Amino acid sequence: MLIAESLTKEYRSGERTLAVLRNVSFSVQPGEFVAITGPSGSGKTTLLGLLAGLDTPSGGRVILDGAEMSSMSEDDRARIRSAKVGFVFQSFQLISTLTAAENVQVPLELRGESGAERRAADLLERVGLAERATHFPTQLSGGEQQRVAIARAFSNKPSILFADEPTGNLDAASGERVVALLEQLNHESGSTVVIVTHDAALAARARRQIRLADGVVIEDTGSMGQAD
Repeated sequence: MLIAESLTKEYRSGERTLAVLRNVSFSVQPGEFVAITGPSGSGKTTLLGLLAGLDTPSGGRVILDGAEMSSMSEDDRARIRSAKVGFVFQSFQLISTLTAAENVQVPLELRGESGAERRAADLLERVGLAERATHFPTQLSGGEQQRVAIARAFSNKPSILFADEPTGNLDAASGERVVALLEQLNHESGSTVVIVTHDAALAARARRQIRLADGVVIEDTGSMGQAD
């Protein structure tokens, strides 16, 4: 499903070159639930952006479901993301002027798909928010907003879902519900899930952990997914 091959990401800072990631390699099998962990500044979010095709590496390559993302144009990467990728962000990224149902419908409507309203209703029911479908984000708790964001992420039936600190802005109870929901949807839909987190409890729920420090992989608990 996903291959990271010798990924390097560098930035210029004046006369210096800052290496955020250095020769990171691993692969992820279809249906896996993977947590990428590490301290602040270890390169977790940078790595997620590269894996999702939101950024391009300074070296190495990313292959997502057979497509070499790192050699594509931004337009081609956007088409791949639209067809195969879902996103969940720490800050929810809901559109404040749209209801919960309308937020979930947006990706489907942008793709010109029919049945967007029914699909949104079904997903909101699955995440336990059927009765909140007509509420705006400001009328929802943080945990409810994140569940709307998860419903939206699964609206296009993604092959892979990337989540960046999905419990970072939530209390413990809400975070637990969000994690359980991601596990449930991963199991039911078969979508591969890759989460970036510093939350040890969340990481422990994943079936595999890839731990970064100073831009390199220092531990991978899923040896079967290790790239050659």
